Amino acid sequence: MAKKVIPYKDSNKGKKEQVTQMFDNVSSNYDFLNRVLTFGIDVNWRKKVIKIVSDANAKKIIDIATGTGDLAIMLAEINPEKIVGLDLSPGMLEVGKKKVTDKNLDQVIEMVLGDSENLPYKDGSFDAATVGFGVRNFENLEKGLSEIHRVLKPGGSFVVLETSQPTEFPMKQGFTFYSKYIIPTLGKLLSKDKNAYTYLPESAAAFPYGKAFNDIILKTGFSSSKILPQTFGAATIYHAIK
Repeated sequence: MAKKVIPYKDSNKGKKEQVTQMFDNVSSNYDFLNRVLTFGIDVNWRKKVIKIVSDANAKKIIDIATGTGDLAIMLAEINPEKIVGLDLSPGMLEVGKKKVTDKNLDQVIEMVLGDSENLPYKDGSFDAATVGFGVRNFENLEKGLSEIHRVLKPGGSFVVLETSQPTEFPMKQGFTFYSKYIIPTLGKLLSKDKNAYTYLPESAAAFPYGKAFNDIILKTGFSSSKILPQTFGAATIYHAIK
């Protein structure tokens, strides 16, 4: 199981409350920092997630830990009947709601305040579920994955995009240096929350990836799951079937 990493080490709050506070704090410039810190490559990773969901012919989709709705908005391109974007952070959702409205997608995308570990939907409600850079923020990973499994229809697709760790020289060394020093430094300069961009790379480094995370997905009830490394292992897409 993943080592527990929290944003505020001197806080008595649980991880869930701390993560909510952190994302509320950084919501106003989160999108900008994401593009800067990933050099925009994260957009291409998300496009691959969209292709997988499109190939599954999903009509009802839930995007969990949706944040400011980037992935949910991209999912609208495949013309589903309904997309739910769910997140714990009111601040991130407010930014996301404005983006949805600005793109005239209010009839397709519903932005919902909610907890991935207690989804407010009946069993088998969705054809597909996605999580983009969010599973490592779950307080109880297996509970969150089990809830996602529950709300999917039989045969439904679950697609996760999450950071991972390159293992080959020189990408491994370069990625480690960038994550440990560059991201926290830029985050402190450009963000309102100096802890956020220390927590994010630390949580990524501590999170299980590749086979280790895939095994957890299968343990929570999914019948199969593929591992699709991206950009020399800097991120990984996991495609599981219920």
